[in-house]
Amino acid sequence: MTFIHKLSLSSKIIFSILLLILAISIAVSSGAADIPIKVSWAIALNQLMPDYFTKQWFDFNWSNGHENIVWQIRFPRAILGALVGAGLAVTGCVLQTATRNPLADPHLLGVSSGASFGAIVAIMHVGLVFGALTLPLFAFLGALSTIFIVIFVAKRDGFLDPNKLILSGVAVSFVVMSAANLLIFLGDHRAAHNVMFWMLGGLGLAQWKDLIYPLVIFMVCFTWFNVNSAKINALMAGEEMATTLGLNVVKFRMMIFIFAALMTSVMVAFSGAIGFVGLMIPHILRLFIGADNRLLIPFSAIFGAVFLVIVDILARKILAPQDLPIGIITGLLGGVFFIWMMRRI
Repeated sequence: MTFIHKLSLSSKIIFSILLLILAISIAVSSGAADIPIKVSWAIALNQLMPDYFTKQWFDFNWSNGHENIVWQIRFPRAILGALVGAGLAVTGCVLQTATRNPLADPHLLGVSSGASFGAIVAIMHVGLVFGALTLPLFAFLGALSTIFIVIFVAKRDGFLDPNKLILSGVAVSFVVMSAANLLIFLGDHRAAHNVMFWMLGGLGLAQWKDLIYPLVIFMVCFTWFNVNSAKINALMAGEEMATTLGLNVVKFRMMIFIFAALMTSVMVAFSGAIGFVGLMIPHILRLFIGADNRLLIPFSAIFGAVFLVIVDILARKILAPQDLPIGIITGLLGGVFFIWMMRRI
């Protein structure tokens, strides 16, 4: 820890990016059939620039089977994992500041449950009426509705009570998930198995053609959070102090919740319900870089991506050749971390 504290900001940024590249490299090379890292990146370069990086350009070769595994399966999966991890970590970071509650997290506030509910409605009872956008759209509506209900329950005399927020989120989450389970029970039982696996979280359905949706939403939300990071910092001082600084707290906090719901819902729509990433990553990073959201938000994105890519590697290795749902691992790690946080507060 002392070594990391002594690093300059630019060194920390370089270290973080190199760590992410290393995690992705291991992810695309590891699996039931291990493929050397240099071969994996050679395949990627050949796919991206086939006119320049031809097979003859390298002093080694690879089979069509390895090419399909690396490019069609593992690279989309690693990139989706990085996007989801980054999105959930950034959302957790911002929500903790906006609500002034160190335990705030998309999962604990019921946002993930609401997104899951909306996605289940689309999968089992509505169908893809809007094509590929149906799932993210219904997930967003479910997440936004849930977070507004949680805020309504947690408010006291017109102010958001941080102490009631997590309890409200957990309570509303139980209600929403009960309704989701009812929809599963009343729906097509042949599809129930797939939905249950999706609810546990996983990246196995990642495809290149679908990555554009989480990528665009992440870039939009991440950019907005970064642009407004100084205002988000002002919320740490409390509503009265932020108001004296000229900030319309109610309006600004509502915008934060909308962008947080949008980010979470799209990530949940493509990866399932993966909890506690947004709780753990920002708290760990505060030990190394402090609480300034101008730094914490981008670093949360990088290390959230690293974390989920590594967890996905473990998920593929523990019960190989089967995939263990990622939500099981993050739930276990997050539960232990949550207990540790409760002991400290």
